[in-house]
Amino acid sequence: MQKPKLVSSAIAGAVLLAACGGGGDGGTFFPTPVAANPPAPAPAPPAEAPVDPEVLAAQPKLSNTPMDEIVRNNLLPTIERLFQQVRTQKLDTELLGVKVFASNSGDKFLPGKVAIGFSYLLLNASPSDPKYKEYLDGYREIAAMTTGVTNESWGIYYYVSALWKLKKAGLLDGPDAAVDSATLATLRTKLDWRTFVNEADYSLIGLPTNYYGVAFSVARLRYLLGWEGPEASEALLQKMINHYKTFSAFGFSDETDGSGRFDRYSILLIGEIMQRLIETGMTVSAQDEASLKGWLRQSVDVIKLRLNPAGNGVDFGRSLAGYADTAFAEVLSAAEHMNVLSAEEKDIAYAFATRVTAKYVEFWYDSETGSLNMWDKGRRTDSYRGKARILGENLSLSHQLIYTNNLWKSAGYAQKAPVSTQTFLAYLDKLPRSTLTKFAGFDGQAATYDRGLVTYRDGLRVISLPVVNGAQTYHRTNPYFAIPHSYNMLSGVADTQWPQLQPKFTVATSSDPLIPASYQKNLQIAEAGKVLTVSYTQDAMDKATGGAPVKDTRITSATTYTFEPGRITRVDTYTPAAALDIAKVELEFGTYSSGATATGTNKFSFATGDVQGFEVEGLQNCAPVDVSADTNYNTPNGAFKTSIRCDSPAFNFASPLTVKWVLKYRSPSVASIAPR
Repeated sequence: MQKPKLVSSAIAGAVLLAACGGGGDGGTFFPTPVAANPPAPAPAPPAEAPVDPEVLAAQPKLSNTPMDEIVRNNLLPTIERLFQQVRTQKLDTELLGVKVFASNSGDKFLPGKVAIGFSYLLLNASPSDPKYKEYLDGYREIAAMTTGVTNESWGIYYYVSALWKLKKAGLLDGPDAAVDSATLATLRTKLDWRTFVNEADYSLIGLPTNYYGVAFSVARLRYLLGWEGPEASEALLQKMINHYKTFSAFGFSDETDGSGRFDRYSILLIGEIMQRLIETGMTVSAQDEASLKGWLRQSVDVIKLRLNPAGNGVDFGRSLAGYADTAFAEVLSAAEHMNVLSAEEKDIAYAFATRVTAKYVEFWYDSETGSLNMWDKGRRTDSYRGKARILGENLSLSHQLIYTNNLWKSAGYAQKAPVSTQTFLAYLDKLPRSTLTKFAGFDGQAATYDRGLVTYRDGLRVISLPVVNGAQTYHRTNPYFAIPHSYNMLSGVADTQWPQLQPKFTVATSSDPLIPASYQKNLQIAEAGKVLTVSYTQDAMDKATGGAPVKDTRITSATTYTFEPGRITRVDTYTPAAALDIAKVELEFGTYSSGATATGTNKFSFATGDVQGFEVEGLQNCAPVDVSADTNYNTPNGAFKTSIRCDSPAFNFASPLTVKWVLKYRSPSVASIAPR
């Protein structure tokens, strides 16, 4: 299995502004008579400069293959193998040790994902295909078999989406219907948005705000299937649009009602909304369309800053792994369809979507086990996407890639090879070095805090600094910390609270730790040449207990980051409101690098890996620890090898404390996203 990589290199000399690559149209060649005095042949276009071998090694092998070819040759065959397994093993189906249909499996969406995933076998086969009747009979059997299996929210959406696709293809009617009449009657009752939405006011029942999109989609598809009127879908769409207008000052979805949690879904949700409008043919008012397209364009602008040769997506927050990459593919295909991209952007977006698809095949899909891998060989997801969902995740990720591919096909890219690697790299070379994307706040009001995403590009390496607040229970987990994230160099670990790259204070009179995680203000950036400075203050610490953040004003702080090629520096100054007895201060640096050697007091170098050095000032007792066998140090993309752990013993905190760390990384370098 090819292990795609991400280059972190300023390779401007190897990147020329060359013409687009791509395949021919495959049409029939008709010879024409040769003229008596044929004109001189046109000069050949200038040859593109050879691509740096490190860049070629960094991108998936299939990066320059038409996306549809990858889908047909790789994704559909894997779906067929799973289909045959489920048809044979039925409710006893076991995948890599997981009884996927077990009542305690924890997968609440599985029947819907089975329905949508397996529908593609029917939708991509001809009735003359020898396997067609096998697909039809098997689909009917599986649909009837799974009616009693738990299927909630997202699962409901996936199922009604599958039924609508089958209906449009003429596969829900007549003696050869893919779902028998008794099963369809049962599904009509069960597949209802009212199971997770209050019908009286269309409010969600204990779910984050992205579920407004799920509810709207279910209601709209039920209407198209003839199961209800249009009122609910129209009301739910307005509910979702109003949420954006109320809590998304800069056009990005707050996952809460104003608490300020921004993550993958904040960028993705508008893409999903537009995808559902496209899927169901729903039109909105001119005013709403302008708002939706404006928000979509803003998500595109964030994604553009993060494009890379390896097909890597979001790198902070929850629910990442393969979904980090497909989020970008979903937004970009919707943007193409809604004509918010320029002609050049469309070609680049398609080239990146192809890389996402290729990365799925070569990295996320494990040919040794015959399954998607987001849980083993050093990889880890949050509990929401635990291995109990292995079958559903195989099918839903394939679904996302297939339906986005269908949009590219409808746009004329069916057999089109992406632009050449040289052209793709030349586009990346024109992107800004650093940007601050605002999510919320920035109004100078005492009661509000700044939420945003800083992006710094060092060559082809993308470094994120999310200042986003996890809210609810996520504020205390390190994927939401205001620390740098970058594929295969800097990462959080799902559902863990160890103090990655930011201090944790334990007060002597309390067991509740205090962390600088939720109360950022005055977020600013300043760029000078290749150096980016980021600064913000906090008027309180976050008491990292269960539930939502708890404000603790006994300590305030000021933070400054400096990003420059090959080096990141963070300096914090913590100031007590009054003398305070501190039991200890802790800080860690978990890294993919290994072979740590002390080069001075709290200074370390690494023998292997992209991070070459790490040093700390203001804390004591720093030492390296081998964490390669500890699952609490497994990231979405692979296992950390080393943790540098620092702590300071008890002291009376009466004057400002400055904590500084410096991280040096390989630049230029090749950064493998495969587990080391």
